[in-house]
Amino acid sequence: MKILVTGAAGFIGSHVAQRLLERGYEVVGLDNLNDYYDVTLKQARLARLTPQANFRFVKLDLADVQGMAALFASEKFARVVHLAAQAGVRYSLEDPHAYVRSNVTGTLTVLEGCRHNAVGHLVYASTSSIYGANTNMPFSVHNIADHPLSLYASTKRANELMAHNYSALFGLPTTGLRFFTVYGPWGRPDMALFLFTRNILEGKPIDVFNHGHHRRDFTYVDDIAEGVVRVAERPPPPDPKWNSDAPDPASSFAPFRIYNIGNNRPVELMRYIEVIEECLGKKAQKNFLPLQPGDVPETCADIDDLVRDVGYRPATPVEVGVKNFVDWFCGYYGYKH
Repeated sequence: MKILVTGAAGFIGSHVAQRLLERGYEVVGLDNLNDYYDVTLKQARLARLTPQANFRFVKLDLADVQGMAALFASEKFARVVHLAAQAGVRYSLEDPHAYVRSNVTGTLTVLEGCRHNAVGHLVYASTSSIYGANTNMPFSVHNIADHPLSLYASTKRANELMAHNYSALFGLPTTGLRFFTVYGPWGRPDMALFLFTRNILEGKPIDVFNHGHHRRDFTYVDDIAEGVVRVAERPPPPDPKWNSDAPDPASSFAPFRIYNIGNNRPVELMRYIEVIEECLGKKAQKNFLPLQPGDVPETCADIDDLVRDVGYRPATPVEVGVKNFVDWFCGYYGYKH
């Protein structure tokens, strides 16, 4: 079975592509290798995939309408795992156009490709950020999530609505996965774990937002990748119990589902920093700052639906996941610890 993975040079995409290859699938990896962060890191992730017999890489921008249409028409993918996006909550305040171009236009080209080429299932990345102003914990896919606090979150919510549109009109099975604070080896340089680890090693202070009172449902990347692959293998049926008088946002009369995928065990940011310090054997200098615009103070995933439908529950504790990251980081960048 041939599967397209968009964002294959990305943090989550490279892990998902590897997991699919291990399962015996043929994988076509797509990425535009943009310079939002260090391109050599993206190339290094790709270099782990390209020697494998069942992997092919295509350099293409999602917003290239003709290029994407031609790719779908020639390859005839059985499944699509759409993970490419312009990521980052804070950067969406600086360059909002990049988010609409990549996340909205880019997702539309993927949906059109699936629609016109009989793709059997589209799985796409959403985000816990869409819960925005919601404070009812744990965050549930059955609650309305229409008060996002960043354009990044708004574009991801738009993706979910667009997917429903295509499921309803064209019978395209779609599943959206709301990821909760993903971390681990080969991670993104703009994320807290990467920034904290490098600064602690170099004796520089770390910025601790919300004065350290954040709680996050940190989810290890291998757990995310396993969840994505399992979901991809299970196209959603229409929900026979869906009621248009009391519509459930997580399902539909169409073949459409949304799941949270998180560790379901929020960790205090200060504890997370403590684990990094323990792994490095070095204390952090902390620069306490207020809550940033667009950030939410706490996340926690209700994953009951994922467990029930897919039989999967992320389980890696931060003590294990952070150690794996630190070992990778020091090895990759040549730090002693």
